[in-house]
Amino acid sequence: MSIVHGTHDYVDDPRNTDISIYVNGDLVPRDRAVVSVFDAGFILGDGVWEGLRVTGGHPAFLDAHLDRLYEGAKAIALDIGLSRADLTEAIYRTLADNAMTDGVHVRLMVTRGPKSTPYQDPRMSAGGATIVIIPEHKVPATPDQGIRLFTTHVRRGSPDVLDPKLNAHSKLNDITACIQAYTAGADEALMLDPHGFVATCNSTHFFIVRGGEVWTSTGMYCLGGITRANVLRVCREDEITAYEKSFSLTDVYGADEAFVTGTFAGIVPVREVDGRVIGDGRRGPMVQRLQGLYADLVARDVAERS
Repeated sequence: MSIVHGTHDYVDDPRNTDISIYVNGDLVPRDRAVVSVFDAGFILGDGVWEGLRVTGGHPAFLDAHLDRLYEGAKAIALDIGLSRADLTEAIYRTLADNAMTDGVHVRLMVTRGPKSTPYQDPRMSAGGATIVIIPEHKVPATPDQGIRLFTTHVRRGSPDVLDPKLNAHSKLNDITACIQAYTAGADEALMLDPHGFVATCNSTHFFIVRGGEVWTSTGMYCLGGITRANVLRVCREDEITAYEKSFSLTDVYGADEAFVTGTFAGIVPVREVDGRVIGDGRRGPMVQRLQGLYADLVARDVAERS
């Protein structure tokens, strides 16, 4: 088992020792997969990325992930250098080279590439983008009873500081929140927006259930989550009342259920927030229902891609 607790806890797999990693068009062994110390991603965190979950040989919701990647790259004036078709082919080539079909998580990273000198100005770039695809055999090991959250003093910023819609390599704000949460004995951090309303978690999106209704934040201060959007989608399709709205910690503490969403672990129940037990402290009926609906949606998406 890994030593990390929370939604990114996973079962160690010895096969990952021998994986091939895609680096700028080449597939190289893990121990030789390197980028330059002058790379903008290393020096400045200048880049965008996506996490992909592979089922039945296909990355689920790939189109939505590529939409977000290319939109983020455009926002920061980063030329990925590959078309969507070429990048898709690179992902499938990497999976095929590793004979991977199920129980796989892929980290797709694009940086502005090497710089002529370690300085922030993008015009100091010395080449094209760096593209890395890391596929791993990785199965979530999150306990069924759920995780514990701690509300951190670190807020989600407004778009004029660092737009939370960008899935950028710069994650120090979220890392600081995560540190505060785990040193307080929790698994992940719950983060508020600049107005004091609940925004999101440091690496997942947050939902509560009250009176049979599903609530999540307005989305103004969090990443446009793919799994978050898909939960709202299955709620619409199954006629579950769901709202994107502002709500406070008082609403959270009194919720019937709570859960978080993310590409890696899907839908994970939350059993405790700031020492307050949510509901009866176990996975509730709405979470169980949504987990089933989400699994069906993944299967539909993969079947369409097949």
